[in-house]
Amino acid sequence: MNEYNLKQYAHIGDAVWELFIREYVIQKFSVQKAIHNNTVKYVNADFQSALIEILEPYLTDNEKELLKRGRNLSLTVAKKHNPQIHRLATAFEVLIGYFYLNDKKRLNKIFEIIKEKAL
Repeated sequence: MNEYNLKQYAHIGDAVWELFIREYVIQKFSVQKAIHNNTVKYVNADFQSALIEILEPYLTDNEKELLKRGRNLSLTVAKKHNPQIHRLATAFEVLIGYFYLNDKKRLNKIFEIIKEKAL
């Protein structure tokens, strides 16, 4: 198994999350404007950071530690954005990227929890 750093996990996690949401949205909507609006609604730092609170009760101690490490990554955030929200969103992306690259079964379980509790 390859070892990746947290920024690599976040990078792939961002893409995996967007693809998950795009697939979810096209199953629910057929009008392009609704597809776009609902994709944007879920693929953003505010929504991703809110998912952390929803997911935490379902995470193992090791997964919580990974979130903590992801939250503490050094980031460059535009002044108009809230750095705390972006740190949480990055932590979420780290977790998704980690599962995608190392444990797809767990990733699917996390996505099921998100569908049930947040979408």
